[in-house]
Amino acid sequence: MTKPTTLGHSILSMRSRNPHHVAVKYKVNDSWKEKSWNEYYSDIEAVGCALLSLGIKPGDRVAIMANTRVEWSTTDLGIFGIKAITVPIYQNNTADDVEYILNNSESRILICESRGPLKTFESVRSKCPKVEKVIVFDETCPNPDVVTWPKLLQMGKDYLAKHPSQFQELCASLTQEDIATILYTSGTTGRPKGVVMTHLQAISEVSEAFPLCGATEADTSLSFLPYAHILGRIEHWGHAYIGFTLAFAESLEKIRGNLTEVRPTFMISVPRIFEKIYAAVIAQIQTQPLKMKVFNWALEIGTKVGEYKMSGQVLPLDLLVKYELAKKLVLDKIPTAFGGRLRFAISGGAPIPREIALFFHAAGILILEGYGLTETTAAVTVNTPFNYKFGSVGRPIGEVKLKIAEDGEILVKSDKVMKEYYKNPEATKEAFTDGWFHTGDIGEILPGGDLKITDRKKDLIKTAGGKYVAPQRLEGLLSLSPYIANVLVHGDQRKYIVALVTLDRPTVENLAKEKQVSYSDWNSLVQSPFVQDLIRKAVAETNSQLASFESIKKYVILPNEFTVEGGELTPSLKVKRKVLDQRFKDKIEELYL
Repeated sequence: MTKPTTLGHSILSMRSRNPHHVAVKYKVNDSWKEKSWNEYYSDIEAVGCALLSLGIKPGDRVAIMANTRVEWSTTDLGIFGIKAITVPIYQNNTADDVEYILNNSESRILICESRGPLKTFESVRSKCPKVEKVIVFDETCPNPDVVTWPKLLQMGKDYLAKHPSQFQELCASLTQEDIATILYTSGTTGRPKGVVMTHLQAISEVSEAFPLCGATEADTSLSFLPYAHILGRIEHWGHAYIGFTLAFAESLEKIRGNLTEVRPTFMISVPRIFEKIYAAVIAQIQTQPLKMKVFNWALEIGTKVGEYKMSGQVLPLDLLVKYELAKKLVLDKIPTAFGGRLRFAISGGAPIPREIALFFHAAGILILEGYGLTETTAAVTVNTPFNYKFGSVGRPIGEVKLKIAEDGEILVKSDKVMKEYYKNPEATKEAFTDGWFHTGDIGEILPGGDLKITDRKKDLIKTAGGKYVAPQRLEGLLSLSPYIANVLVHGDQRKYIVALVTLDRPTVENLAKEKQVSYSDWNSLVQSPFVQDLIRKAVAETNSQLASFESIKKYVILPNEFTVEGGELTPSLKVKRKVLDQRFKDKIEELYL
């Protein structure tokens, strides 16, 4: 079979895939449902035909504002199939951002998940004159002006009966130069920028990254990252291209349960998910000295075995015996949290602490870190099961070329790099020099060709003493404490480094209960000597690994976690530095008194 050269060709190839293989899995009323590739293709075709019946033409923009779910995937591919362009919008975007994206992209149709996003749109509807029709995935939406999902599918089937070949003809006529999507950056600074991606970028990424990691049609992945984020979208496009089963998690809160139900063979995630599972494991045993001693011993044995695996050496017999015991007592319990079938996991979106990667590797779970941006269609480098170094983000993928600028910035030249910023020639021009894309990240190329990321160019802190500090490293180290949920480090042009810290509430409350600490409410517990001592020790442990100029001299404990909904985190769970610096300006200033 000829390999697809556009995502449209990937869609058409679904018809000839094994009819007994599962294309997608999703939950309905606490029960997992499955669809074959033929059933999945029929839904995609129906959505495309329904949009044609609504007057959508090649090149028109259709916006989707919803959480990750099977209908999102189906609709995205249906839009591609008629040569239209998908414009994703984060479900928790502000009304102001929704208005901007819809107007900037000139989207003709908005597809919402449910009444929540619909309510957000309704608040700015009068300011979005280009939007002609609203579709909702919610089957029971009472608004008579919107088209529900069942009605949309029926419209598509009716249109298909009258025009049986139009969808297939449009799908087959797609070229690599056709625009697939305009993906707006999450807007940590200023207005979101629309990253224009053609089918060339999409196919270049999925045709090289997934086979390199060893993904095949026999695999199953649990999808939970937002599809308005490039990493989630690539997983979905990879599924369409490679043909592996895509299972949809119910929500971020239910991931741990869904992992044990779906039992994925690989997964794509951001570091925060692995950090939370790590923290949960540590919290369970940290207060039990005997268990902690056995755990640490098992982890030490697992780490030694991991070193042999990485270097390709044969395990000594005495180490193998110890490893089998360590697995039986401790290590084998950790992979079961992921369902027990996980061959590897891919982490992206932000640096994963080396300690986290080593911890899971010792337990038999390989986390492969990759590096890329929205503008590079996700990964331009990735570690693979046959070549991985913790602390690096792997070697360039396929035809990707890298070089390091004089100031340490990573520059990229590749088919994976975006076409342009939509309607923003100034920003596009600024992003390129002689065809090389400026990533805004600082890094170095290690002997052997692996890339190591130091920090974001714009995020580097320069203290009043002239020393440069990489905040993400400090935040990652402090976040290793199971009692800490979020960290924001501050100190640019200041005499010393300070930090804002939020607590992992369930873990802290469970420990307080176990230690019989009395408190009246959450705020009183946060301010108690018990919690203050917990965090003081965590900061001291972090500082023991840092140089004096980068150590955290003062900190404040905040009562509430940073959240995406609260505007403190991006949808990929990275802290919004400028937002937090402004929001907690008074508290930061107090730390310098």
